[in-house]
Amino acid sequence: MLRPLTSALRLLRPWKPLQTRGCASDEAARGREIQVRALEGPDQGITEILMNRPRARNALGNVFVSELLEALAQLREDRQVRVLLFRSAVKGVFCAGADLKEREQMSEAEVEVFVQRLRGMMTEIASTAVMGLIETTRGLLPGAGGTQRLPRCLGVALAKELIFTGRRLSGTQAQVLGLVNHAVAQNEEGNAAYHRARALAQEILPQVDIASGMAIEGICYAQNIPTQDRLEGMAAFREKRPPKFVGK
Repeated sequence: MLRPLTSALRLLRPWKPLQTRGCASDEAARGREIQVRALEGPDQGITEILMNRPRARNALGNVFVSELLEALAQLREDRQVRVLLFRSAVKGVFCAGADLKEREQMSEAEVEVFVQRLRGMMTEIASTAVMGLIETTRGLLPGAGGTQRLPRCLGVALAKELIFTGRRLSGTQAQVLGLVNHAVAQNEEGNAAYHRARALAQEILPQVDIASGMAIEGICYAQNIPTQDRLEGMAAFREKRPPKFVGK
């Protein structure tokens, strides 16, 4: 059962771009399909990516993908970012998937390049160290590589069933299968999923931050520096031979 949301879920500040290098002005950012906002105060460390392509229901087009890749590259370098939330500025939709109207105008070579970029974007989202949560309003963030990711998530047999049948799942069904962690009842404002994701992000924030984690890693590594095994490993690499560890 979901615990009640606290007063921490306060009214949001106006959207503005994340102040990182190469950032556009506030006025220019409002016209972008991907907008980034770093939360402040008690929520410092949470950054939100707003998908803002209403005419195409946030479909994944060239500009959308380019701007999202640019945002992810900047966020990867920002050590203050510890949890990342994806959310939609388009009421009633999260992401419609690939922009098929745009793709119809592409040549075969252009389609191949775009699909590769789309796969790269999904891999970047999955592997980005700052990634904490993906907030979905009415579904998952779709993308290329699903036939590879789904079996790893659900197992081969169930993935085959879903792929071969093309079955559409409700939020509750997706939760039962393990595709999503949480399914929540919609509220009057239409942002129940965002509130749940934000509450989870707030739970993550008190945990070890990256600066402390790096310090702990440094202390642990320092203990290995004088060991015989580390010296043997270095010598074996230099001499291109199998190492002979003593475990001391």
